Amino acid sequence: MDLDDRILDYARRPEGRSGYRPPNEEQREDLARGVGHLIDGDAGKAEKVLGDAGFRVTRLTDTDSGRRYDEVAARSSDGRAARWGRLYLNADAAVRWSVQVPHPVTDRNTEALGSRLLESTPGGALVLAGAHRTAGRGDTADVAHRTDSVFHAVVTELQKRNVPGVQLHGFAESSKRPYDAILSTGAMQTAPGEATLLADLMENSGLRVCRGWSDQCPLEGVTNVQGREAQRRQSTFLHVELAPRARGGGNDAPEARAALIGLLESWNSRA
Repeated sequence: MDLDDRILDYARRPEGRSGYRPPNEEQREDLARGVGHLIDGDAGKAEKVLGDAGFRVTRLTDTDSGRRYDEVAARSSDGRAARWGRLYLNADAAVRWSVQVPHPVTDRNTEALGSRLLESTPGGALVLAGAHRTAGRGDTADVAHRTDSVFHAVVTELQKRNVPGVQLHGFAESSKRPYDAILSTGAMQTAPGEATLLADLMENSGLRVCRGWSDQCPLEGVTNVQGREAQRRQSTFLHVELAPRARGGGNDAPEARAALIGLLESWNSRA
């Protein structure tokens, strides 16, 4: 099984672009509780709770790396739950970091970058939204700005365990945004050492970086609800906006990816 293909097939499926309706509070709580059991290593409890909520846990082995992953996904490939998103956890190591992709397809190639970061470094979790950000009424599918989503419930469950996270976004180039990357800590006004590390790694490879904690930057993510939750819980949260050339097959994509891998490796080493 090719993990990257499986993730991208889900993220880019056409049905994810319409028909989104958020889960109710009980469903969110059940899913968060089940994910918590899985993170804590109790697969039996996790499968029971998640199964009652209409989700399943599938153990996957990536053919290229040989690494094993647990996939949390809806039991049915259609219906409401299929659009709520997925979680991938490295099954061979404790969870030490998360990569979050709230706007797959909309923020083009963030889904591919998230998948490759998960595959590149052990000890990670990939939290992936299941619908295009315009798939619901109003902003109901924009999970970076809604607390009534599976995405937010799962990220919060990770933050409860003090698992640091990096959230990937994309922006369009313009004269007002002459950067390859805009880095910030969301609602927090100060930067942990990890934020400075990521900025340094990017700049050392030639990328133009705006540091939201010391510069006047656009797109700092101050209204991002996962960032606000991280601030409340004093958990590490990095909001990363990337220009098109720093994503996918862009000229600066390898440098951006290598810098992010350096960040994830630093989180692994501190455990």
